[in-house]
Amino acid sequence: MLKIGVGPSSSHTLGPWRAAREWVSELDESQVLDKVKTLNIELYGSLSLTGKGHATDIAVVMGLLDTNPETVETSKIPTYLEKIEKTKTLELGGKCGVTFSLSDHIIFKKAFLPFHANGIRFLGELTDGTKVEETYYSVGGGFIVKENESPQTQRGSASSKFPWPIAKGEDILTHCGTENKPIWEIVLGNERQLRNDIEIDAELKRIWQTMLHCMYEGCHTEGILPGGLNVKRRAFQMHEKLKGDVPFNTPEEWVSAIRKTEVKFRQIFKWVSCFALAVNEVNAAMGRVVTAPTNGSAGVIPAVLMYYLVIENHEGNFEHVKRFLLVAGEIGSVFKKGATISAAMGGCQAEIGVSSAMAAGALCELLGGTPDQVVVAAEIAMEHHLGLTCDPIGGLVQVPCIERNSMGAIKAINAAELALETNPEDAKVPLDKVIKTMWETAKDMNSKYKETSEGGLAVGVNLSDC
Repeated sequence: MLKIGVGPSSSHTLGPWRAAREWVSELDESQVLDKVKTLNIELYGSLSLTGKGHATDIAVVMGLLDTNPETVETSKIPTYLEKIEKTKTLELGGKCGVTFSLSDHIIFKKAFLPFHANGIRFLGELTDGTKVEETYYSVGGGFIVKENESPQTQRGSASSKFPWPIAKGEDILTHCGTENKPIWEIVLGNERQLRNDIEIDAELKRIWQTMLHCMYEGCHTEGILPGGLNVKRRAFQMHEKLKGDVPFNTPEEWVSAIRKTEVKFRQIFKWVSCFALAVNEVNAAMGRVVTAPTNGSAGVIPAVLMYYLVIENHEGNFEHVKRFLLVAGEIGSVFKKGATISAAMGGCQAEIGVSSAMAAGALCELLGGTPDQVVVAAEIAMEHHLGLTCDPIGGLVQVPCIERNSMGAIKAINAAELALETNPEDAKVPLDKVIKTMWETAKDMNSKYKETSEGGLAVGVNLSDC
């Protein structure tokens, strides 16, 4: 649920990037990569309607080049593109030259494929005339599935290979009750079936460091975001007003400096908003972020985790970060299995709503909440995001997306606090019921409000005024 990648969109950027790499890998394994003579890519549905604003065409090219979104130097992406446009050649898999240009060989189809709103088809012809073709779907959060995979693969299911398989919120509470363990220990036990503790800690540290560096970069970068909307970065100025006089030179020292700053009550939510805005401004500029559970909602979880570390617990350390991320990831997984984390399928409730629920539950756990209260916190956060549409202006992950991360973070904190004051027996709406309701709402939502830029703010605002 927590992936490191390049912005601005997990479903429109990271997913197509990963799909292109996988297709190239399959060609290589079939020993036909060096025999590809012609190449075309067709984008369908939401990938086509908002693909330009989400840099889908660029992501596809970077994947075909077999660059890794987790490690590629984002500043060098324009260099790759300039070389292709200059030579009219793409080095497929980073080694086999194929005639190519973005304008001629990436085709934006406005039609929707039946399986999912985010469809991408790779079409190639080998030197002997053989056709090679594969269709993928970017199902949200950077996850991809092939056309011939079952619909259940899109949403996932509980795996029997885990000691405590989890498909629903009810499963979380059952396992916690039976084992008398907090949620994070249940999740950790399942993770240990996949990797050892050293590997788990290393990956969680890498995820947290990426989040931290992203917040730091966003708080220290001025300017206008790319894309043509002329959106001014705001995190920098907010940070300048809040940071105080304690010196720092690294992201780690920055955390200590904020802890030493005298934070007034009115400034608490300003700090949270600043953290969230910082992440999503980096995301909008094709910077490196952690998909949590999507790129468009990447700012909520790091902002709430930073809130805990710099406001709630100045002694907070990696162990707290670890527990937060484990709980947040499991809550996100339950939403993915029971509904969707794709805005193209469910609107922004599937992105900001899910990230807010993830952060609310994780924060509640760190603040001493019982497993039942953690689940209540997640439910409260989602309950107040139900029906939220995805209507990005210009197809860019900027307006209203960036501000929505700060709103989602604030709601998460509020939901956690409400849950701590709630007797779970008095809660009227179970988490699984709100997940089901979210999915039903998603299916009922008009397609123009699901990441197509054909409704809402996307058509209500004149781009010439921006």
